Amino acid sequence: MTAATFAPENLSKRVSPGTAVRNTLTLAWRNLVQIKHNPMELLDLSIQPIMFVLLFAYVFGPAMAGSVDKYLPVVIPGIIAQNALFAGMSTGFGLNTDITKGVFDRFRSLPISRSAPLAGRIIADTAKQAWSMTILLAVGFAIGFRIETNVFALLTAFVLLLAFAVLFSWTSVFIAMKVNEPEKVQIFGFVVIFPLSFLSTAFIPNTDGIPDWLAFIMDNSPVTQLVESMRGLLVGGPVLEHAWIALAWGVGISLVFAPLSLRAFKQRA
Repeated sequence: MTAATFAPENLSKRVSPGTAVRNTLTLAWRNLVQIKHNPMELLDLSIQPIMFVLLFAYVFGPAMAGSVDKYLPVVIPGIIAQNALFAGMSTGFGLNTDITKGVFDRFRSLPISRSAPLAGRIIADTAKQAWSMTILLAVGFAIGFRIETNVFALLTAFVLLLAFAVLFSWTSVFIAMKVNEPEKVQIFGFVVIFPLSFLSTAFIPNTDGIPDWLAFIMDNSPVTQLVESMRGLLVGGPVLEHAWIALAWGVGISLVFAPLSLRAFKQRA
């Protein structure tokens, strides 16, 4: 007797846009619900921002600005921007973890949109980034940071930050598709994020006193543009002249890495 083999029906058929959206939101919710089963991830999202705020405010604040209170308007927007880069890297780490554990193989056997696992991961990580930014602002408020603008500016800061995080995340998605271990995505993240963070004005008010060639690099860094936008939106100052450059950087990065990532994603997942 020959065993019958049953193949899922219509897996190759394209799903409707509405179905694709539902698939994406379902998988985004799956990624968020996983936090309940992995409390360490929630601690990561909460403890790391708190640690950075307290470390920079109380260790570097008096040396950088003379007091913690004077340094908070400088460092809180900077850490928020840095956190957006870490959020972008976590997208690649999560994707690679799912792939190496065989989760994507199970997704391929389901009649769902092929892009839903990737889009769901990005949406979930965007929600996690919003949580981290809220934690950062709450901790900053507790130690003396005050938003000097208005609610509209605060909401704009959230939107700008999340948009940049999503655009930047395509770099980690591409790396995630090319390596075989999640740890390698993390290593790449640290190699990229720390130079980008410290070669910017994230932790200093300006580039005065820095050698001209280095100041030029720092002033034109995408992180500097994002940081200055955050400062303008949260404590006052120029916004548009920095925000559009930050978004232009983000769009440019995504135009390079999104097509490469999607091609690699189709080949691997």
